[in-house]
Amino acid sequence: MSLVGKNGCMNTERSYMLTGSLWDKLLLFALPLAASSILQQLFNAVDVAVVGHYGSSQAQAAVGCNGPVINLLLNLFVGISIGTNVVIANYIGQDQSKRKNIQDAVHTSLVVALISGIFLLVLGLAISRPILAALKTPEDVLQQGILYLRIYFLGMPFIMIYNFGASILRSKGDTKRPFYCLLISGIINAALNLLLVIVFHLGVAGVAIATVVSNIVNALMVLCFLFREEESLKVECRKLKITKKELDKILRIGIPAGLQGMVFSVANIFIQVALNKFGSDAVSGSAISLNYEFITYFIISAFNQTAVTFTSQNFGAGEFERCKRIFRICILLSIILTGTLSLTIVINRGFFIRLFTTKQNVAHYASARIVWILTVNCMASTYEIAGAALRGMGNSMLPAVLTVFGTCIFRLWWIWYICRKFTGFVTLLIVYPISWAITGVIVLAAYYLVRSRNFKRARI
Repeated sequence: MSLVGKNGCMNTERSYMLTGSLWDKLLLFALPLAASSILQQLFNAVDVAVVGHYGSSQAQAAVGCNGPVINLLLNLFVGISIGTNVVIANYIGQDQSKRKNIQDAVHTSLVVALISGIFLLVLGLAISRPILAALKTPEDVLQQGILYLRIYFLGMPFIMIYNFGASILRSKGDTKRPFYCLLISGIINAALNLLLVIVFHLGVAGVAIATVVSNIVNALMVLCFLFREEESLKVECRKLKITKKELDKILRIGIPAGLQGMVFSVANIFIQVALNKFGSDAVSGSAISLNYEFITYFIISAFNQTAVTFTSQNFGAGEFERCKRIFRICILLSIILTGTLSLTIVINRGFFIRLFTTKQNVAHYASARIVWILTVNCMASTYEIAGAALRGMGNSMLPAVLTVFGTCIFRLWWIWYICRKFTGFVTLLIVYPISWAITGVIVLAAYYLVRSRNFKRARI
């Protein structure tokens, strides 16, 4: 969906988010975004399902246990891509004189994507064994886990190019084309999984190779769209360079968001360490539940990015009352849609678990985690949407610090203190809803306080 006219004028880009009704525009922006993220998660879900049905529970655990490690290394740079979205959307919300700034931000973003992807590739290959060993990964899972992780990281440059490229397109309201990229690459991923695992018996290596190939297709498609864009967002090879001014702006928004994600992942890694003590069946069962947790969370994430983009443009244009409405609508839709999908999975959890495994002990752990987490995970909408609205107004550090305290530091304390006294599997799980409630209260309070101050300053 291109919002730029044939003459390349930015007026259409601006009017899309700045005028007219909001309910339909926010939904039309968020739903393809949610579908895109869900498809991206399905890369891993299909991996887990295929090895679960055609391999062992150890192979399934080897694929599933890598999620926290991958997220830890990815989150900093995915956070920086949020900075790309905010900066470009804010320029679009201002006036046509910002076209040069948009061009500089677009090309800077793609160079950063390539550099960060190569860095993650090298780092991932180097630390695969030591980090999985440090996490006390069960011995019957370790070698296959290392193999999967090393092959997965070969695709890092393409993952980063897609994420930054998609952020550029979304900054002007285009969520459909990133979705089309993931739809096609997701089909390729599923087909290759079945071919490499069932026909060629490659097991864990097969599902990892399928994911890498899918990510390559993904990146090439989004690059094709960007090279064919008109005017302000068009990518040209001769312009690919880092502009310091735009890099500073992107990093000022993106690094706090990325650090928040990294610290969040550190807390999840400690949870994974505690989880590993329950054995490979518990790891495998949690991996099954995690796929559904990610799928429901991506609805929240979609409205998070919707709030960031729409708030950025409207704040840049001085449409403050519209910013307030964007926040209210996004948080309401996020809670309703996430809650509905989550409860559907909880009620029909037997069916959803059987898609991944028929092993009774694995299913027991999966069922327990689904009930305790998905029943209330819509609470995460409170701090995610409030934090997104703050970032859209240029305040990225505050929601990062508050979220780190509420979800990360609290979870580490819970593992260190509570889980030592009460050692059951459920004790480990209930840290999630408690931390969501705490973080929601403090980030919402911060949003209302900072919003009033920001609007007052912007009017002066």
